Amino acid sequence: MALSFCGNDRGSNAYSVDKGVLDNGCFVDALNLVPHVFLLFITFPILFIGWGSQSSKVQIHHNTWLHFPGHNLRWILIFTLLFVHVCEIAEGIVSNTQMESNHLHLFMPALMGFIAATTSVVYYHNIETANFPKLLLALFIYWILAFITKMIKLWKFAEVSLGVQHLRFCITALLVVLYGLLMAVEINVIRVRKYVFFANPQRVKPPEDLQDLGVRFLQPFVNLLSKATYWWMNPLIIGAHKRPIELKKIGKLPIAMRALTNYMRLKDSYEEQRQKTEDPDKSPSIWKSMYRAFGGSILLSSTFRYMADLLGFAGPLCISGIVGHLDNSTEIDRTNKTANMIFGVYFMSSTELLQNTSVLAVLLFLALVLQRTFLQASYYVTIETGINLRGALLAMIYNKILRLSTSNMSMGEMTLGQINNLVAIETNQLMWFLFLCPNLWAMPVQIIMGVILLYYLLGNSALIGAGIILLLAPVQYLIATKLADTQKSTLDYSTDRLKKTTEILKGIKLLKLYAWDNIFCDRVEETREKELTSLKTFALYTSMSIFMNAAIPIAAVLATFVTHAYVEEVRLSPAKAFASLALFHILVTPLFLLSTVVRFAVKALVSVQKLSEFLQSDEIGDDSWRNTEMSMSLEVGKKYKYHGDTKAIKRKGRYRMDNYEQPMRRQLRPTETEDVAVQVNDGFFTWGSNLSTLSDINIRIPTGQLTMIVGQVGCGKSSLLLAMLGEMQTISGKVYWSKLPDYEILFDGSISGHDTGLSHEEPSKNRYSVAYAAQKSWLLNATVEENITFGSPFNKQRYKAVIDACSLQPDIDLLPFGDQTEIGERGINLSGGQRQRICVARALYQNTNIVFLDDPFSALDIHLSDHLMQEGILKFLQDDKRTVVLVTHKLQYLIHADWIIAMKDGSVLREGTLKDIQTHDVKLYEHWKTLMNRQDQELEKETEMESQTTLERKTLRRAFYSREAKNQIDDEDEEEEVEEDDDDNMSTTTSRRSKIPWKMCCRYLSSGGFLMVFLMVSSKLAKHSVMVAIDYWLAAWTSSNPHNQSLADPFVNATNYTKNDDTQIAEHRSYVPVFIILCGAAIALCLITSLTVEFLGVAAATNLHHNLLNKIIHAPIRFFDVTPLGQILNRFSADTNIIDQHIPPTLESLTRSTLLCLSAIGVIAFVTPAFLIALVPLAVAFYFIQKYFRVASKDLQDLDDSTQLPLLCHFSETAEGLTTIRAFRHEARFKQRMLELTDTNNTAYLFLSAANRWLEVRTDYLGAVIVLTAAVTAIWTSSQSGLVGLGLTYALTVTNYLNWVVRNLADLEVQMAAVKKVNSFLSTESENYEGSMDVSQVPEDWPQHGEIKIQDLCVRYDTMLKPVLKHVNAHINPGQKVGICGRTGSGKSSLSLAFFNMVDVFEGKIVIDGIDICKLPPQTLRSRLSIILQDPVLFSGSIRLNLDPECTCTDDRLWEALEIAQLKNVVKALPGGLDAVVTEGGENFSVGQRQLFCLARAFVRKSSILIMDEATASIDMATENILQKVVMTAFADRTVVTIAHLVSSILEAEQVLVFASGTLVESDSAPNLLAQEDSLFSILVRTHK
Repeated sequence: MALSFCGNDRGSNAYSVDKGVLDNGCFVDALNLVPHVFLLFITFPILFIGWGSQSSKVQIHHNTWLHFPGHNLRWILIFTLLFVHVCEIAEGIVSNTQMESNHLHLFMPALMGFIAATTSVVYYHNIETANFPKLLLALFIYWILAFITKMIKLWKFAEVSLGVQHLRFCITALLVVLYGLLMAVEINVIRVRKYVFFANPQRVKPPEDLQDLGVRFLQPFVNLLSKATYWWMNPLIIGAHKRPIELKKIGKLPIAMRALTNYMRLKDSYEEQRQKTEDPDKSPSIWKSMYRAFGGSILLSSTFRYMADLLGFAGPLCISGIVGHLDNSTEIDRTNKTANMIFGVYFMSSTELLQNTSVLAVLLFLALVLQRTFLQASYYVTIETGINLRGALLAMIYNKILRLSTSNMSMGEMTLGQINNLVAIETNQLMWFLFLCPNLWAMPVQIIMGVILLYYLLGNSALIGAGIILLLAPVQYLIATKLADTQKSTLDYSTDRLKKTTEILKGIKLLKLYAWDNIFCDRVEETREKELTSLKTFALYTSMSIFMNAAIPIAAVLATFVTHAYVEEVRLSPAKAFASLALFHILVTPLFLLSTVVRFAVKALVSVQKLSEFLQSDEIGDDSWRNTEMSMSLEVGKKYKYHGDTKAIKRKGRYRMDNYEQPMRRQLRPTETEDVAVQVNDGFFTWGSNLSTLSDINIRIPTGQLTMIVGQVGCGKSSLLLAMLGEMQTISGKVYWSKLPDYEILFDGSISGHDTGLSHEEPSKNRYSVAYAAQKSWLLNATVEENITFGSPFNKQRYKAVIDACSLQPDIDLLPFGDQTEIGERGINLSGGQRQRICVARALYQNTNIVFLDDPFSALDIHLSDHLMQEGILKFLQDDKRTVVLVTHKLQYLIHADWIIAMKDGSVLREGTLKDIQTHDVKLYEHWKTLMNRQDQELEKETEMESQTTLERKTLRRAFYSREAKNQIDDEDEEEEVEEDDDDNMSTTTSRRSKIPWKMCCRYLSSGGFLMVFLMVSSKLAKHSVMVAIDYWLAAWTSSNPHNQSLADPFVNATNYTKNDDTQIAEHRSYVPVFIILCGAAIALCLITSLTVEFLGVAAATNLHHNLLNKIIHAPIRFFDVTPLGQILNRFSADTNIIDQHIPPTLESLTRSTLLCLSAIGVIAFVTPAFLIALVPLAVAFYFIQKYFRVASKDLQDLDDSTQLPLLCHFSETAEGLTTIRAFRHEARFKQRMLELTDTNNTAYLFLSAANRWLEVRTDYLGAVIVLTAAVTAIWTSSQSGLVGLGLTYALTVTNYLNWVVRNLADLEVQMAAVKKVNSFLSTESENYEGSMDVSQVPEDWPQHGEIKIQDLCVRYDTMLKPVLKHVNAHINPGQKVGICGRTGSGKSSLSLAFFNMVDVFEGKIVIDGIDICKLPPQTLRSRLSIILQDPVLFSGSIRLNLDPECTCTDDRLWEALEIAQLKNVVKALPGGLDAVVTEGGENFSVGQRQLFCLARAFVRKSSILIMDEATASIDMATENILQKVVMTAFADRTVVTIAHLVSSILEAEQVLVFASGTLVESDSAPNLLAQEDSLFSILVRTHK
C-alpha cells in the first residue's frame, strides 16, 4: 500500500486512536478535508445549472454587474488564501520526501483547499453577475466550517508546543486568520444586503454608468481579476481584427472620468484655496489643487509601484538561491530529523523549505506575475489620473477663455498661439508628468535597495559598480537636456522650411511660367540643410543616450567583478555573480528613466507657471448671465450687493460674480420705454488702458427700426457696438437694455438678464441674445448650414429666405457637397466676400430681437450690397420688426435709415433722422452728398468691371473644376479601402489588416543606403554576440573549480582559501583579461550600433525629402490642379516629421528588443535543450497576442489622433470668435461641445492605454512562464550551475523586452504609413524637361521679333480629358497688341498656358519666330517669354528677389522697371529700398501694388512677347489705368497678348481673337468686329461680359 492516506511507516500505527480521536494528527487532517468537499458538492450542481441556464440566454448585458459589499477585499483575501494553500502544498510535499512512505494527509487537504478556494471565487463571481445573493449562504457555511477545522488543528499544534519556528504552524495560523476574515466579509454582505434572516431584503440598482449602454469602458466595474488582467478588453481587441474600431465601439466615458466631473473636483479645490487665503493678490496654487483633487489616485499608484519594485528584487534573490542550491545539492543532514517528528510526521523549519530549488522556481514565477500585475496596475492608475487631470485642465482653460476680456485678446496680451500652446502643450506636459511622477519617489527607493543587496552579495566591490552607475547618471541628464534643446532648434528650421515650401506650392504656376522652379527649390533645400545639420546633432545625442543606457551596466559589471577578483578573498560563486548581474540590470532602468522624469518635472513646473498666469489674467465684466448658471432669480441678485467701483477691475480669475449689481426697478417715462431698445447715458468706455476710446456717449437705439452708425475709418463705430454688448470696460456711465415691461436692466458694461417675466411679451423671440455679425468674418469648422443656423433649430423656409437675401445660392451650388460642405479652418477656403456673407446670413437667421451688423458690405461688391440691403435688411429684418443697428461706409444707404448716429473721433457728432440732420447740420449733409457722388462714380466703374463676386465664384469653380479627380485622391489610402470593400469575405480583410508593411520597411532602409544598412545589421549582430559571450565567460569563470576541489561543495570550502593558494588564485584571475577585452569590445560595439541606426535614419530622411521635393516641384501643372494643397503639405510636414524623428528610435528599439529576446531564448535553449519543447506553445500564444494587438492599437491610435484635431480647433475657434459667441450668448452650448470633444478624445486615449496594459500584462505573464519553464527544466536536467545562472538571468530580461517588441512593431507599422504616403507621391510623372532641340541651337536673343503663328492647335490638360482647344489657327505679327476674349470656360487661359508648353499639345503647333516651341526644352522656352497672371503672386524675401531671383540684372535696370510700373516712390520710401522685406504672400502691399510689382517683374525680363492673363481682374480703376498706359508706352515695340475678361479693356486692340467653347470664332480688329452687329464680340461688349 504505497499510497495510504496516513502513510505506513514501520513501527508507527498511524490509524490508532488510543490517545483520543483528535490526538491523531492524521485524523485532524482528514477532518480538514470535510469543509472543502462539502463546498465542492454544493456548488458544482448550482454552477452547472446556472451556467446551463445562462448559456441559453444571450450574454447578460453588463448592467447586471453589481458588486456586493467588500467585493475587492474578498478577492484580495481569496488570492492570499490561494497563495497560502500553495505554500501549504509545497511544505507538505517537501515534508513527505523526508518520510519512509508516502503520507497523503500532508498535502492532500491543502490541495483540496486550493481547489475549493478557486471554486468559491468562481461561484461568487457567478452569483454576483446574476445578483442572486441568497446563494451566498453556501459560502458562509463553508467559511465557518473551514475556520472551525483549522482552529482545531492549530489548537492541537499549540498543545504539543509547536511554535512559530515550525512552518506548518505558521501556515495553519495564517489560514485561521484568513478564514476568519472571509467569514467577516460574508457577515457584512448579509448585514448590508439583508438577503437572509431579514424580512425585507434591500433592492439595489446598478451604478448609473452601467445602466447607460453607451458606456463601454468597463475597467471600474469589472471584478478584480478582470481589472488586473484587462480581460474585459478581449472582445474589443479580438473584434478589431474583423472590423476596425470606430468611435461608436468605444462609447462614452464613465461619469467619474468625464471632463465635467473632474473639472468640478479641480475647481472646488482651487476655489477652496482662494477662500482660505487672506491676501487677494496671491493666486491659488495649482499644485495644491491638483493634489487635493487627484492625490488619492497618485498615492494608490505609488503604493502599487513600491510593491512592484520590492517584488522585483525577488528575481535576483531566487536566482542566487537556485544556483547556490544546485551547487550545494548534497542531502540535507538528517541528524535532527527525529527531533522534528511529532504526530509521527516530520515538521520542517521555514528556511528548509526555501532551500528546495523547485519551490524557489515556483516562488520566482509567482513573484514575477505579481510584480508585473502591480506594475501595470500602477501605470494604469497614473494614466487614468493623468487623463482625468487633462480633462479638468482643459475645461478650466476653456471656461477662462470664455471670460477673457476682449482687450486682452486684441491688445495682444494673450495671443491665439499662447492659448493653443496651453491646450496642446502645457496640459499634455502636466499629463505626462503625472504619468511619470510615481517614479520620482519610487526610483530612489529602488536604487537604494539595489545597492544594499549588491553590497550584501559582493561586499565593497559592489559599491564601485554602483558608483559608476551613479556618476554617469548626471551625464545622462545632461544629454537629455541637450536633446530637448536640439529638438527645439530642429522645430524652428522645419517651420521655416514648411513656410518656404508652402509659398512655392501656392505660387507654383508662376514659378513654372517664369522657369524659376529650380531657384526656389534650392531655397528650400538650403533650409533643409540647416534642418538636417540640426537633425544630425539630434541623432548624435540620441545615439549617445542609447549608448549610455547600454554601456553603463557593462562598465559597472566589469568594474565590480574585476575588483572583486583582485580585492576580495572569497572566490566569486555563480550564484552571487548572476544575482548581481540581474541586479545591475534592474538598477539601470530607474537611472536611465530618472533623467527623463526630472526633465518632465522641470517642464511641468514651467507649464503650471504658465497656466497660473493664464488663469489670473483679466476677465470681462462679470455678470450673472456670463456664468454657467444662465438664469439667476432676483433673490440671488439681492444677495450679491457688491457696489464695487466699475473701473477695469483686475480680477484675479474670479469664478465668483464680483461686481454684480442687482437690477434696479426704475420707472422711466412711458414714451421712453416703448421705443428704445438700447440706451447709453454719459458713457465713457475703454479698451483696457485708462484712456477712454469712446467718450461722452449719449445715444438711443429705437426699437424695431433701422439705425445706421456712420463716420470715417477709426472713429469708434465698431467700438460703440462692442460697448453696448459689454465687451469694453466701462469707466463711467450706464447702458440700459429694455427687456422687461416693468423695469429696465442696468449693467456696467454688461447685461444682467433674468429669466423672470420671460413670457410677458412675444415668447418666440430669444430675450438675451443679440445677433451680431463682426467686421472680421468668423466661421466655425462646420458645414455651411451649421454655420448659418448656429445652433438654432432648422427652418427650411427661413433658411431659404436668408440664403437668397445674402445671394449665397450660386456659391453653395459650386461647393462639392452644397451646404453640407465643411468650411472653416480645416474645410474649404472661401474668399473674404463669401465668408462675410455667411456671417451676415447667420445674424439674419437667428431669431433675436436685436441685430448688430458691423460693416457687412466691406468685402462685397455693389450688386451684392444692394441685394443684401434691399432683400436682407429692409425686407427680411424689417418685416420681422427687429431692431437693426448697422455700421456702414456706404452713405448711399442713409436714405433707408430710420435713425442715424454720426460719429467722430470716439464721440457722437450727431444723432437723429436724415431730415433732422438735413435741417440742423447743413455742412455735414453737404459733406455727405459729395461723398455719395464719389461713391456713385465708383459704382459705375464697378458695374463695368466683372463684379468681384463673379470673380470669387470663378476662383471657387477653378478650385473644383477637377472635383472628381480630387475626390479620388482625397482618400489617401484609397486603394486599400477599395480592396476592402470589394471582398467582404472576412479572412482577406483580416490578413490585410494584420500584415506588417515589409515593403515599406525595405523602401525606407534602401533610402538609407546599402552601406548603412549593412553596417547596422552587422554591428547589431556582433554586439549581441559579444554580450552573450561576456555572460558565458562569466559563467565559465565563476564555475571554474580549482583542481583539488570536487564540484560538490564550494560553499563549505570557501573558507579554506587563503592567500597561500597562489596557483588557485592565479588560475581564478587568469579569466580577467579576456573578460576585460570582451567588455571593452561590447562597449565599443554599443557605440557603433547606436550611431549607425541613428545616422541610417538621417540618411533615409535626407533622401526621401530630397526626392519628394524634386518630384513635386517638377510635376506637371495638372498635378497641382488635381491634388489638394493640404495633402501635398501634409507630406512635407507631418509625414516628413515622422520620417525625420520618429522612425529611427522605433527601429532602434525594435531591433534591440527583438535581438535581446532571441539571444535570451538561444541561451536558455543552449543551457537546457528541453526548453525548446515548451517554447512552441509559448511562441504560438505570443504570435496571436501581437497579431491582435497590432491591429487594435493602430485603430485606437488613429482614433486618438483624429479626435485630437477637432478639440484643438474648437479651442482656437472659440478664442477667435469670442465676441460673437458672447453676443449670441452661446457660451453654454460651446462649453458643452468642448466637454464632448474632450471626452471623446480622452475615451480614445484611455482605450489606447488600456490596450497597451492588456498587451503588457499578457506578454509579462508569458515572460514569467518562460522563466518558470527555464528554471524547472534547468533544475530537473541539473546541468552546470554557472550555466543555469546564465539561463535564468537571460530569462528574466525576456519579461522586460517581450512587450517592447510588440509595442515597437505596432508603432513602426503606424509610422511606415508616412513612408508609404511619401512614396505614393514619388511615383508621379515629372514634366518632360528635355526638348528635342538642343539649347545651343536656339539663338541667344530668341524671340527677336515676337511673331507668333498658331497652326491647327489642339490642346488638352490630360490624356484622359477632352480637348479644351480645337483646331485653332491664328497669326500674330511682331509688335502687335492682341486681345483674346470669350465667355468663362471658352479656353482663353488654356491658350496662354499653351504658349508656355504647360499643357498637352497633341496636334498642331505654335511657332514663335520660326521655332516650334514644343521642340524646345521648357526651361529655355519659359525663360524667354513674360507673363502677368491674374492673381498677383509675391514671395517672402526682398523686393529684389521678387523681381529678379536669378540675380542677373543691375540695380538701374530694376529701378527703371519700378519706375515704369509707378512703384519707384513706394519702394524708395521703404527701409532698405530694393532689399526691403516682402512678407508672406506680399501682405504688406495692397492688391493693386502687388499687381504692379508683377508688371515690373515682366518688364525686367526683356522679352519681346508679353502675355497678360486677365491681369486687370483684381485691381481698382486707378491701377488698371496705369497698367494700360504702361502696356501702350513701355511695351510699344513688343508683342502683347491680353486675355481679357472685361471686353472694355481690349477695345483699342489691333487684333481680337474671340473664343467660344474651345474654338476660335472671330478674328479681326476691334473696330471692324464692333461694326458687325451680330458678331459675338459686339454681343460681349453690350452685355459687359
